[in-house]
Amino acid sequence: MLRKLICTLIFVFLALPLANSAPAEISTGIYILNLGKFDIGTGSFTADFYLSFKCENACPAFDFEFSNGRAATIDKIIDTTSEKFYRIQANLNSPIDLKKYPLDSQRLQIIIEDKKSTADFVRFVPNIEESGIDSEIAFAGWNIGKWSAIETDHEYQVYDETYSRYIFTIPIERIALNSFFKTFLPIIFIVLVMLSSYFLDPDKITTRLAMAGSALVASVMFHISISNQIPPVSYLTIADKFMVLTYLLILLTFVINVILLELLERKRNETVMRIYRATEYSSIAITVLLYVFLFVVSI
Repeated sequence: MLRKLICTLIFVFLALPLANSAPAEISTGIYILNLGKFDIGTGSFTADFYLSFKCENACPAFDFEFSNGRAATIDKIIDTTSEKFYRIQANLNSPIDLKKYPLDSQRLQIIIEDKKSTADFVRFVPNIEESGIDSEIAFAGWNIGKWSAIETDHEYQVYDETYSRYIFTIPIERIALNSFFKTFLPIIFIVLVMLSSYFLDPDKITTRLAMAGSALVASVMFHISISNQIPPVSYLTIADKFMVLTYLLILLTFVINVILLELLERKRNETVMRIYRATEYSSIAITVLLYVFLFVVSI
């Protein structure tokens, strides 16, 4: 009995320092060498980068993984008790937000966790001094913003465990001028052609209706084209809102021309001329104001 009690006390005294000890901090740094194959439909991308782990003394036993993807290749360059250094090519995924498409910005993330050790034992602390993005990276169609690196806790409620996460974030945004010319400029010209019908005399009502009809067909076809460039989402993008407003303007043009046609058949020429003069220039001003309001509210 005494022997059992002594063994229990020894175990408690040995376990107590371990229970009260602080988690080991591993200084973590990422230096991006290349980015590529970004798929806006799935949020997947490839990254080629250096990954470094440093400890003040000997690093604890740890086994890292990427929470948002998998490493295609891992080349170990330095392997000492206090430092690990790798070159990694990884296939990763990040959530996408297309509410502001085609003027959207996205965040590419590299998320690292330990496979076994919880946050009570291992924490990945950002090493800002040895992190960054190579200045020669050219990411076609996107501007690369200021990167950031943070450490946070991620709780797995079903397992009642919390792990330390290192998150390296690369913000990217579309080149605004390119996006404008490719997406909005064609529709602007279609709308301008439709608005020019307001300058035709009321007796050319069939021509005015034909111009509005052509604008509608061209707008629908172009909307289908730009919608096929992104995945189906449960919300309206800026491009969708732009097209909805365009449809409403075309519908308004149809309504005005149908009213003029009906008034002409009833020989109410004075009323026709009043509507014609009221809409000849105001249609352009109202259209411009509505589009400006749309961009101010949406961006």
